[in-house]
Amino acid sequence: MAQIAIFDHMQQHQFEQVVHFFDRSTGLKGITVIHNTTLGPALGGTRIWNYATEEEALVDCLRLARGMTYKSAAAGLNLGGGKTVLIGDAAQVKSEAYFRAFGRFVQSLNGRYITAEDVNTSTKDMSYVAMETDHVVGLEGKSGNPSPVTAKGVYHGIRAGLFKKYGSADVQGRSFAVQGAGQTGYYLINYLVEAGAGDIFFTEINPKHISRMRLEHPQVRYVEPDEIFGLDVDVLAPCALGGALNDETIPQIKAPVIAGSANNVLLDEEAHSLMLMNRGIIYCPDFVINAGGIINVYHELIGYNKDRAMADAARIYDRLLDIFAIAEKEGISTYAAARVFAEQRIQSIRNLRDNYIPR
Repeated sequence: MAQIAIFDHMQQHQFEQVVHFFDRSTGLKGITVIHNTTLGPALGGTRIWNYATEEEALVDCLRLARGMTYKSAAAGLNLGGGKTVLIGDAAQVKSEAYFRAFGRFVQSLNGRYITAEDVNTSTKDMSYVAMETDHVVGLEGKSGNPSPVTAKGVYHGIRAGLFKKYGSADVQGRSFAVQGAGQTGYYLINYLVEAGAGDIFFTEINPKHISRMRLEHPQVRYVEPDEIFGLDVDVLAPCALGGALNDETIPQIKAPVIAGSANNVLLDEEAHSLMLMNRGIIYCPDFVINAGGIINVYHELIGYNKDRAMADAARIYDRLLDIFAIAEKEGISTYAAARVFAEQRIQSIRNLRDNYIPR
């Protein structure tokens, strides 16, 4: 990987701030990226990952933060986009002191960035962060675990994809392949089973999650990770880590609809969205369909009510239909149409004010 020219990259993609931080006492080391705060403070979760290099961590954080900007804008939220990655083995680094040290760094950003749980972090971890800063959401006793709401949004996004393909949003009898069944994928499968879906296949690398699925839903069939993309199903739902749709996997796909919760699921956003479009596959853009989690924690900021959060997540169905219409009218990919959809909202607010700085 060529070394990233960070200031050139920030200028090209309109990033506002990249912060590296380190705590001597706990060994905490991480990166917070604030992409855009036109609509409001940057909100994005904190993930822990044992990155091979610091460069890899930075690139991941940059992509994730930018995706959060579009996610919030497309969801109609008054939030900007940001993200934090903490570098290390989650099984080794976690402690109260570790997360409290991180909370102090969040506090130093003075409200321009709000954090939450993400990959390898939990509501318990965020409770330690909250001991040092008010700029954290997704806490127990408030909005809690966002995964069920994210999954509900994906479920409604799947309905939109089915409607676009078949003229009916009915899930009953349709077949599904779900990649990842740890959090969001697990709840998504629950919703699909409840709705009377037909054949459901899943893959997962965590033995505990495989065992849980076999125990709770024995009719849901496990397949090996390298088999999931080639299954002849109605919907492929990538619900694991990013980059799953790429030059190797896209040619294998038989599903006419792709609709899942994974962030940055396209390895190359431009090239691979066009590849899907040219194959006639309906792609539900990740940052639109997986916005249920951020919708959920946003409601925590304005006064949490679970029914209102769920109802807001259900509106993902209508947003996707609008995006499909833009794509068809303009002759562009659904990913590009989703960018247009989000950027139009950002630009309209930018005409009023430029960035978020709390008083």
